[in-house]
Amino acid sequence: MGQLIDGKLIAKHIEAETARRVALLKEKGAKPKLAVFLVGEDKPSQKYVKKKGEAAQRVGLDFVLHELAGDIGMAELVEKIEDAQHNEELSGIIIQLPLPEHLYTSEVLNAIHPEIDVDCLTDVNLGKLVMKTNHIVPPTPGAVITIIKDLGVDLVGKNVVIIGAGALVGKPLSIMMMNERASVTTCNSATRDTKEKCLSADIIVTGVGKKDLLRGGMVKEGAIVIDTGVAFVDGKMYGDVNVDEVMERAAHVTPTPGGVGPLTVVRLLWNTVLCAERNLELGLKPHSRERIKYEGHRPAKYKL
Repeated sequence: MGQLIDGKLIAKHIEAETARRVALLKEKGAKPKLAVFLVGEDKPSQKYVKKKGEAAQRVGLDFVLHELAGDIGMAELVEKIEDAQHNEELSGIIIQLPLPEHLYTSEVLNAIHPEIDVDCLTDVNLGKLVMKTNHIVPPTPGAVITIIKDLGVDLVGKNVVIIGAGALVGKPLSIMMMNERASVTTCNSATRDTKEKCLSADIIVTGVGKKDLLRGGMVKEGAIVIDTGVAFVDGKMYGDVNVDEVMERAAHVTPTPGGVGPLTVVRLLWNTVLCAERNLELGLKPHSRERIKYEGHRPAKYKL
């Protein structure tokens, strides 16, 4: 029988260090602030944003929420994001995903200046992740790496299977795993032998959002299973992993809720602090940042 990974406990340690660093920044005259843009009335998104605000308050970060109607136009949204970045104290900004379908996610995300893109979703910061010149990492992939390191596992040479190839988890996490010299296999909706690939994995990470996607018969003895997916069925939150079945074979498994989620939130705050420290060190001010203008064009078939 495997052990459940207590994401809340790990998050508490990072949160305490984040609060300490926020206090040091304030002693130097800085007032680190996180801004969140919430477009539309997606219930899960509202819930996640509330948790981020509560966590920011606990560590002493200023938090501002921009709530916008779901029918807002692209140009207006980008303009509001650009305007928000003139705030002298802003050290982090995120766009809560998913966005309404009529908005082109890539253009909205790239309206954020890379120096305060604490979700690491701009083209610039994803490129830096590939080239290993990044100073922060995406929060959820960062949470996965944090869990693995907390378990004392060395990723060098490990066989890692990532189910899901999205921009929030799968793609950046695969890059980060490769940077750690793991052997990485990614599975998507077109993969035909996902079970066989999982059975050879030392570590399995899921990020799809489909209840019972990973069953006990897909996991080898002693594997580590980390679930970043979220699905709501009849109003109840589930992950991708059937925890009861997988616990019979795996050594360690994250539950949902209480696994990766709390760590994702605290890693977001940690990124905000790192950006605040870096911007203070470099003397960067919002008015001196190169603003990214909306040009009114978009790739015809682009999907993030």
